[in-house]
Amino acid sequence: MDTRSVRQAFGGLVVAALLGLTVSAVAASGATHASARLVDGSGATVGWARLVEDEAGRLHLVVQVDGLSPGRHGIHLHAVGSCIGPSFASAGGHHNPLAAEHGLANPAGAHAGDLPNLEVNVAGRGHLQTVSDRATLSVGPVSLFDRDGSAVIIHASEDDQVTNPTGNSGARVACGVIEAR
Repeated sequence: MDTRSVRQAFGGLVVAALLGLTVSAVAASGATHASARLVDGSGATVGWARLVEDEAGRLHLVVQVDGLSPGRHGIHLHAVGSCIGPSFASAGGHHNPLAAEHGLANPAGAHAGDLPNLEVNVAGRGHLQTVSDRATLSVGPVSLFDRDGSAVIIHASEDDQVTNPTGNSGARVACGVIEAR
């Protein structure tokens, strides 16, 4: 085979591989890093989320936002990797593959996607850094990279960490599809 034929064959394989890449294929590769660009209902970027899985399988999440209303906001990992605004209903409910109850303070909980509240200051900036052992980027029953992916959702109000299904956290005000990096 001459050099040109090798390049064409290799190029075709690369294109086929890229076109065939799916969320589940990413999960099968054992992704340990992911991120999400957070947008508001109009599609404007309001922040980002970074997710890293450590060697023990714990999920480390860092979220940074700017332009949200001051106060505490519920924030969750949602079951579908879709962020169609303005309501973001396309993201489905909380990531809850084990059918748990809602809330970090619920004795029968928590959903795999439940997180501590995000605190936003008077300037509209917020930061959350937390660790969870209920969700993973790896292959398995609690993977965020299942067939339809996952999203990060920020709600308008504080999550009471007990009430089903969302902790009374109100409307969805920001969303980001979680993508492997």
